[in-house]
Amino acid sequence: MGLKVLKFGGSSLADADHFRAVAEIVKADPERRYVVASAPGKRSSTDEKVTDMLYNCYEMAADERDISEVFDAIKQRYDDIIEGLGIDLDLTEVYDKIKHSFLHNSGRDYVASRGEYLNAMILAKYLDYTFIDARKCIFFNDDGAFDAEKTNQVLSSYLAKTPKAVIPGFYGSMPNGTIKTFSRGGSDITGSIVARAASATIYENWTDVSGFLMADPRCIKDPAVINTITYKELRELSYMGATVLHEDAIFPVRYAKIPINIKNTNRPEDRGTFIVPDTDEIPEHVITGVAGRTGFSTITLEKDMMNSELGFGRRVLQAIEENGVSFEHFPSGIDTMTVVMATADLQKKRGDIMASICKAVNPDNIFTEDNLALIAIVGRGMVKAKGTAARIFTALADAGVNIRMIDQGSCELNIIVGVDEHDYIPALKAIYSEFVK
Repeated sequence: MGLKVLKFGGSSLADADHFRAVAEIVKADPERRYVVASAPGKRSSTDEKVTDMLYNCYEMAADERDISEVFDAIKQRYDDIIEGLGIDLDLTEVYDKIKHSFLHNSGRDYVASRGEYLNAMILAKYLDYTFIDARKCIFFNDDGAFDAEKTNQVLSSYLAKTPKAVIPGFYGSMPNGTIKTFSRGGSDITGSIVARAASATIYENWTDVSGFLMADPRCIKDPAVINTITYKELRELSYMGATVLHEDAIFPVRYAKIPINIKNTNRPEDRGTFIVPDTDEIPEHVITGVAGRTGFSTITLEKDMMNSELGFGRRVLQAIEENGVSFEHFPSGIDTMTVVMATADLQKKRGDIMASICKAVNPDNIFTEDNLALIAIVGRGMVKAKGTAARIFTALADAGVNIRMIDQGSCELNIIVGVDEHDYIPALKAIYSEFVK
C-alpha cells in the first residue's frame, strides 16, 4: 500500500465550501494520510489573502496604529469557515495570543505564519486528523538556512507515530524557538519536506489549475497541459518564470525520488501533471514547455585573440562577482564574450562593473545593452529530434522577431534565445505555435 502527502494552496482553502471539497478529496483515497495546509486565499478577485492581511496588521501595529478592525476581519475569516463547516472549535484563546503578539512585537515571521497555523488547526478538526505544529518538526539554522537533515529526522519520528495528520505550511523554527518562515509560496516547500520525511510514494500538490501548462496563459491562449515532466525540465522552466510550484519545493522530493502530481481542487478527476525523476514516456510534443522573462541586460566585450589569453573569462566573471552581482548566461565567440544579467542588478553597479572589467582584461571594446528578454524552450524530446533549433529560428524569423542571443545547454535539454523586450510576446506565440499545432 502506498502513502500520499497532499498540499493544498490558499485558493483551495479559502472558505468553508472549499474545505468541504478538500475533505472529499482527502477521504476519497485511504493512502492520503498527511495534509499540508496554506493560509486562506482570495474568495473572489476583489478579496484579500489572509497572509496579506496579517502583514498589513503587523505594519499597523509597528506604527502604533489601532489594529482592532483589521484583526477582527482576520478572525472573521476563520470564524466564517468554522461556522460554515459546523464544527465545535473555539479559537478565542488562540486569537488573543496572536493579537498579543502583534502588540508586543513578536516578529514579522511569527504573525505571518499564523495564517497557515489557524487553517491547519481547522482542517485537522474537520478531517479528524492529528494537528502537528510545524515549529516542532521543521528547523532552520542560526543563519536562517533550512536544516534539512534535522528536520527529516525529527519529522519522520513524528509521522511514524501519527497515522494521519495535518501540518501547517510556510514556517518552522529557529534554534532559539522563534518562528521562521520560508519565502512566499513556502507551503510548497513544506509539502515536499513532509513527503520526504513520510517516504511518500507520491506528493500531490493541489491548486486551482489542472496541471503544469506548456506556456504562460497570460501570454498564450489556452496552452496545453503537460502530462509528464522531469525534475530537470521543471527546473529549467521554473528558473525562466513558470510559477506553478515554488522553485525550492522541487529539491526535497527530487532528492528522495518522489513523484509530484499537480492536481486541480476544483476538477479532482483531471489527471494533472506528473513531475518525475526520469521517464521513458514519449512526449506528445518535441518541446515540453516554453517560458521566459524580461528585464535583462548584456555586457559585451570584444578583444582580438581573447581565446588564447589564459584566464580571460575567469577574470571577467571575477570582476562582476567582486561587485556583488551574479550573471545569468555567458555566451561567447572567438573574439567576443557576452555576459547576461538582470537589469536591476546591473543598474546599481554599471559604472563600477565596467571599470572593473576594463582593469581586469583591457578589452578592445566594451558596451552594454538593456531591454532584453530571455525565452527558454525546454524538452527531453529535443535530444533526439533533428532540426529543432532550425524550427525555432524559422518560426521567429517568420514572425519578424530578431534573435539577439542564442545559448544551448550541453545536455540539449533546452535552448535559450534572447530577443528585444518588445518582441517577447510575439516570440513566445511563434515558438508555441510552431510546436503545438
